[in-house]
Amino acid sequence: MKQYIEEDNRSQQAMFPESLDDYIAQDSQVRVIDAFVDELPLDALGFERAVPEATGRPAYRPTTLLKIYLYGYINRIQSSRRLERETQRNVELMWLVGRLQPDFKTIADFRKDNRKAIQNTCRHFVELCRQQDFFKQAVVAIDGSKFKAVNNVSKNHTRGILKRRIARTEEHVANYLSKLDEADLDEPSASDTELADLKEKLSSLRESLEALKRREQQVLAHPDKQISETDKDARLMKQGAKGLLVGYNLQTAVDTHHKLIVAHELTNSPTDRGQLLPVAKKIKQALRCDEMTVLADRGYYSGLDMKSCHELGIKTLVPKSSTSGNKAAGLYDRADFKYDAEQDQYVCPANEILPRRGRSLEDGRNIDTYYASATLCRDCKLKTKCTRGKERRVRRWEHEALLESLAEELHDYPRAMADRACTVEHPFGTLKLNMGTTQILMKRLENVRTEMSLHVLAYNMKRAISILGVPTLIKAIREQAKSACSYIRHLSGIVCEFMTGKAAGDNQVLRA
Repeated sequence: MKQYIEEDNRSQQAMFPESLDDYIAQDSQVRVIDAFVDELPLDALGFERAVPEATGRPAYRPTTLLKIYLYGYINRIQSSRRLERETQRNVELMWLVGRLQPDFKTIADFRKDNRKAIQNTCRHFVELCRQQDFFKQAVVAIDGSKFKAVNNVSKNHTRGILKRRIARTEEHVANYLSKLDEADLDEPSASDTELADLKEKLSSLRESLEALKRREQQVLAHPDKQISETDKDARLMKQGAKGLLVGYNLQTAVDTHHKLIVAHELTNSPTDRGQLLPVAKKIKQALRCDEMTVLADRGYYSGLDMKSCHELGIKTLVPKSSTSGNKAAGLYDRADFKYDAEQDQYVCPANEILPRRGRSLEDGRNIDTYYASATLCRDCKLKTKCTRGKERRVRRWEHEALLESLAEELHDYPRAMADRACTVEHPFGTLKLNMGTTQILMKRLENVRTEMSLHVLAYNMKRAISILGVPTLIKAIREQAKSACSYIRHLSGIVCEFMTGKAAGDNQVLRA
């Protein structure tokens, strides 16, 4: 009587050949990867060797290598060496690439040589999601997060860090000089070995000091005032309460309904300031809708960016960051002064009129200045609560009315920032979990952008599988490919008719 389930005999030959397809479940993610890559217009996306060469050694199809990378990033395997091993032992990957086993150098070169094409593939999948009506609400949340680069903090040099290192080295030099002076005074007791050791350490410290001073000059000459040795494009950034890291800033725009990443942008800017307009333009391009709403935190607040977004049909709900210290100092804040749009004037807390006195151009913005006479402010009973100067001046941008209307809409949407946080923070956590402790593997900004596009594509694909399921998503992929082919044939027919008509017209001219 058998007590356990017995395994098959490893040396037994099968009576009938088994199909590799039997080992892959019908709802496996690997089938989505296979369908998606097989239906891609490789030439249009910009992949190298999309059309095979007539001569020379045969190369691997771009589809084969792209399938390997997509499978790897979905299953938290980003290293080309690890992917090479997986092709030799992973049944799913054997099925996906037909038991081909490219070496790690071939795998790594594909990612390096097809940077733009891989980024285009990520956008192509977003277009597939758009065609499935995933983004009907057209409400998107924006945020940025820092990702660690292949560069240790000790290999990053800024002016402040170098000043501290130079001061510490100079202190050590002074310490050894004092020890040498003490040895000279007490010469009989100091051995030649101790003196030689002190002089050797002092010489080494002086060399280090000279090297630090040369590096300081290089840092001062650099446009960003910092230098990273391992990854020259990585920058020193604050990571909230976690301290400093050397890395990149990933900007993502996430759909509030399905939590799909609509657009992303990788920069080495340490802050989110100035990123609102570039990311909003990418969202507009991806969603292809006339009107949309973008939620962002106060770190993105920029009057110029919000105005430009408004002109593009993008409503930006961003809380204003308070930079004035008047309220903390016990003085009236700017919000205490009411603007009268009809009369173009402000009314102060003492119910006095502050008319517009002039306009100036500051940082590309027309700024109007409103204030009463110095005599009126001097005799006001509320002056001590208002200003410490001669008169209280209120400055207003010429497009301030737009910002005020957006602030009112934000006030009418009390859950805006809560919705933003619960929408955009989840993808960041998922991406960093998939990356592991090393996070970014590649160096230089353009290469890291390619790597991040693969991460975003893998995330979006897994989300789409969760939403639609494997069979439905595969059907949607194939339908999109058919419609694209029909559209291309339609365009080809128009071009042919145009060229035929042009040729006929040219013949008529020649006959005439």
